Order: sequence, then C-alpha cells, then structure tokens
Amino acid sequence: MQMSLQLSGREPVVFVRWVLGGIFSFASIDKILHPQPFAEMIYNYQILPGAWINLTALILPWLELLLGLLLIFGRWLRPAVILTNLLLVAFFGALLYNLARGLDIHCGCFSTSTQGSPTQLWYVIRDSGFLMMGAYLFFRVLIKPSPVEVAHEERGLLHGHHPVQEL
Repeated sequence: MQMSLQLSGREPVVFVRWVLGGIFSFASIDKILHPQPFAEMIYNYQILPGAWINLTALILPWLELLLGLLLIFGRWLRPAVILTNLLLVAFFGALLYNLARGLDIHCGCFSTSTQGSPTQLWYVIRDSGFLMMGAYLFFRVLIKPSPVEVAHEERGLLHGHHPVQEL
C-alpha cells in the first residue's frame, strides 16, 4: 500500500507563521512582566525621545504579544504581517544603528536582564533570520499567496471572519 501526502502549499507559510508568532509572543512576556527594566533598555538605545520611552515600554510588549497571537492563529493576517515586518525592520535598524555607533548594549529582545555580555554579532545573525521569516510571510501572504490562501481569503478565513452558514 502506497501512501501519498499532498501538500497544499500552505504548510511552509503556516509553519513560519507559528514560529515567528511564537517568537513574538515569547519575547513579549518578560517585557510585560518587567516594564521598568525594559524601559531602561529602550533608554540605552539612545534613539527615542525621553518622553516616549515609558510609553513604548508599556505598549510595545503588548503589541508584540497581539501580533504573535494573530500570526499563530492566522487572524487578520495581512495587517499582522505588515506590522510584524515593520517592527522587525525597526528592531534590526536600531540594532545596526547602535552597532555602527559602537554601543555594546543588551538588545532586550527576549529578556530584560542585563546578565552576561551582549554579543552584537549573534543579535545580527539571529535578527537576520527573523527578517527572512518576515520577508517570506510578506511575500507569501501579501505579494504572491497560493491559490488555497486566495480561496480562503475570499471566504474570509484568513482575516478572522467566518462565512455565515445559511440554515
């Protein structure tokens, strides 16, 4: 008996959504639980005006959690992918900007702890991987979705809407 597995073309997209959604969700937890140390990490980047630091420390982790959950559950996918990519580009840009300025700081990506020495090269490599996942999702969700995704979108399944069933 020969078994065949037919892939719809959606599995890689779903897998990358789950991974990136899990990363964003996991990254938000420590920052939500410890907003003051996270605010100090934002301050260390020396990019935002002082008045925006505390507000960013309070809002950004919740946005990360929301985007992570939207990616995991496939709801409001287009806006979630756009915002996720905007954040990834902003995070990567801030990392490269501080690397170019010679600031050796902890990124604050997954923990508000400043234990250990920050290794900028590792952050660049890791965040490059995150950017590649985000770019893949951007391409597959917004630029060239598969026929299955288009069909689901037309039925409202990719954006948190469910078709109304007639009785």
